[in-house]
Order: sequence, then C-alpha cells, then structure tokens
Amino acid sequence: MDDIRVGALIRSVRLRRAWRQADVAAVARVSRSQVSRVERGRLEELHVVELRAIASALEIRLPFTPLWRGGDMDRVLNERHNLMQERLAAIVRSRPDWECSAEVTFSIWGERGSIDLLAWHSSRQALLVVELKTEIPDPAALVAQVDRYRRLAQGIARERDWHPVTVSVWVIVADSSMNRRNLARHRTMLRNAYPMEGRTMRSWLRRPDGAVAALSFLADDRAGSTIRKAPPTRRVRPRAGPLLASDTLSDAPPPER
Repeated sequence: MDDIRVGALIRSVRLRRAWRQADVAAVARVSRSQVSRVERGRLEELHVVELRAIASALEIRLPFTPLWRGGDMDRVLNERHNLMQERLAAIVRSRPDWECSAEVTFSIWGERGSIDLLAWHSSRQALLVVELKTEIPDPAALVAQVDRYRRLAQGIARERDWHPVTVSVWVIVADSSMNRRNLARHRTMLRNAYPMEGRTMRSWLRRPDGAVAALSFLADDRAGSTIRKAPPTRRVRPRAGPLLASDTLSDAPPPER
C-alpha cells in the first residue's frame, strides 16, 4: 500500500464533499490531528482500526494485501500446502501396497469439493482420506468438512474402481505455535473426532486394519529432506496433553528392536 497515495485520496474525497478535517474526525471518532496525519501519508502513526474508521467515514475501503518477499500471501500459503502434499504423498507411497492421488475432485448429488490426498491400500481394501491444513481458523468447520469427505468417500472411490472395506481419515496440520495454541483450545472436541495420534499412524500405514481417524502436526523442515518431530517444550507439555505433545509426524524409520 502506498501511504502517500492513500493520504492523497482521503484528502481529495474529503474536499470533494466539502468536509473539514474536523468533520471526518467526528464521524470516525478520532482526533483532527489523526486525520491530518493520514492525509500527509503518515499512516504508520495510526492503528489500523483508526485508519479504517477515517476511510470508512468517507466511504473508502482499505483492503490490505499482505506481501512476503515480493509474493502475495495466497501464493506463499499455496506453496506451503503443496510442499505438505508432496511430503505426505511420499510417505504414503513409501509403504507397500499404497497408492495415492492428489487433489481428487468430486461431484456427488450436488456436493462438490476436492480431497487433498486420497490413498488406497489394495490388499487390505483400505481407503484413506488425507486433509492438509496450513492453518486452522475454525476447528469445528474442519471436523464437519472431513466428516463430509468420509461420508462421500465410498462413492468417490468407486469411480476409481476401488471398493473399500474401511474408510479412514487423517488430518495433518502445519506445525506452528499459532496452530498448536488454536487446536489446544478445542482439544476435547478434536481428540474425540480424531483419537489416533500421528506417531501411531506410521504403524497403521504398514498394516491398515480397521478404520481410524487421526490428527497430527507436520513440522516444517524445508532445509532438510525429512519430516522431523518437533522438540518438546517443557513449559507446554504438562498442559497440552497428547494433542500437543506426541503427535508430530515423522517419516524416519522406526528404531530397531
């Protein structure tokens, strides 16, 4: 956003309406000096709520477009989602008898959508629906969405000539402190919906007997080639329970026994 141009626009609209700065300030419930600073392009001196109030008083919208290293946030988030998708597909395909497809679209009785990863274990006739999330703004909506995928999964599989005996779901969330805090607030609901942890999914993938529902975190390790378990945090571990302490997915082989 160009601060000088925003200020110039606000000033121009104000003058076109024959308003004084004090008039704008009264409607926006800010001080006249704040309006003056905005018109001079000194946007960084105001809070966002104050800036939007001034613009709104003149019927001006100020949609923000966050940028990161020259790219828009949608591209950045999609890149992270795609990276998660690649890594999960590699994990599933590395297990015997598994195959998977990415971005599986469906349209069944008017219900449309796209499944991030749909995996099939031929010898066990086990179907696995994988939902990937870079962030979780609404955990309740996530549960409803995944439940819909599970309900429709049999029909989606039949279109690929797969005839599953069991349908399982696996929610994988990008590992971040924000996501962990958000999911911790809904720990009971999420653990009831997804009782299995990420680390136990590794053994289930080797022998997919029975339907399961799991939730785990995927640690971001772009510099390396593995999905690592996040180091434990003593301050958080006692409060968080299994949803936050032992559910980080790892693609490392299990230790020899």
